[in-house]
Amino acid sequence: MTPVDHNLKEEKNIRKGEKTLKTILKAAMDMATINGLEGISIGGLANNIGMSKSGLFAHFGSKEGLQLAIIDAARKLFYKEVIAPARKEDPGITRLWKFFNNWLSYLERNVFKGGCFFAAVSYEFDSRTGPVRDKIAYSMEAWKNTIKREVERAQQKNQIKKDVDPSQFAFEIMALAMGANLSFQLHNNAQACNQARIAFLDRLEKEKDIEIPSLPASKDFS
Repeated sequence: MTPVDHNLKEEKNIRKGEKTLKTILKAAMDMATINGLEGISIGGLANNIGMSKSGLFAHFGSKEGLQLAIIDAARKLFYKEVIAPARKEDPGITRLWKFFNNWLSYLERNVFKGGCFFAAVSYEFDSRTGPVRDKIAYSMEAWKNTIKREVERAQQKNQIKKDVDPSQFAFEIMALAMGANLSFQLHNNAQACNQARIAFLDRLEKEKDIEIPSLPASKDFS
């Protein structure tokens, strides 16, 4: 085998390995939103995707290693579905709205079979300790801080009143989306996400300093 052939074979193997890992993690994320992270075992996941247990173990080494990898994969997917598209918008209120609306859209489109991945695992691990709980908590705090910074940018642009507490507003936005996920999943409330949109836009209407033509009105979701 020539060096060129060897390199091509290595690249092919790498691409195959990356595709396999992506398939494993997507199946694992869906399972986690339904059965919880604790409900996933390497053996059960291997059976679900038709892979050997030893082959799957080689990727992660332990159940905890699998759980941590699942959370990392979910963060990447959340960024792709929710955060990245919103970053194309102007900083401030318009981007803040897109963050929120994209989050709700991600719920409505059933990106994960059991609803928002981070809502599901947050409830599962909120009273536990250890690396898995810490990574979930860090991920949720990072997302809340992203929202908070966008509120602050809106204030800097005189779009939101200066006396609004960015931390409080970010907390309320998080609570609205998490509540919408609960109502959408547990109660099969098809209007849950629109109810959250109405609540968000009504709250924003009270706090904004100027008109933003690109924003919809809450009545658009009634």
